[in-house]
Amino acid sequence: MSDKREFDMLYKAVISLKTEDEAAAFLDDLCTIKELQDMSQRLEVALLLNDGKNYGEVSAKTGASSATISRVNRCLHYGRDGYKTVIERLDNNE
Repeated sequence: MSDKREFDMLYKAVISLKTEDEAAAFLDDLCTIKELQDMSQRLEVALLLNDGKNYGEVSAKTGASSATISRVNRCLHYGRDGYKTVIERLDNNE
């Protein structure tokens, strides 16, 4: 199991990335295609839930299971605001 130092190193690696291309290269090297698909799907679920879509609409659009949608929804409401921070920044960049 990873210790705090390993997690901290990963977090520092992520924030060191400066461009979308750098982020894509790092994530492509770090993650499997399935892991990237899963993370991308969770972000899409968060965006849709944040826009007021219900579980049925989110599932139909993303193919996510009710368990995944529920987990993301729980994070949106009771998590550490990671999704909220990213959603706000994405909205501000568009």
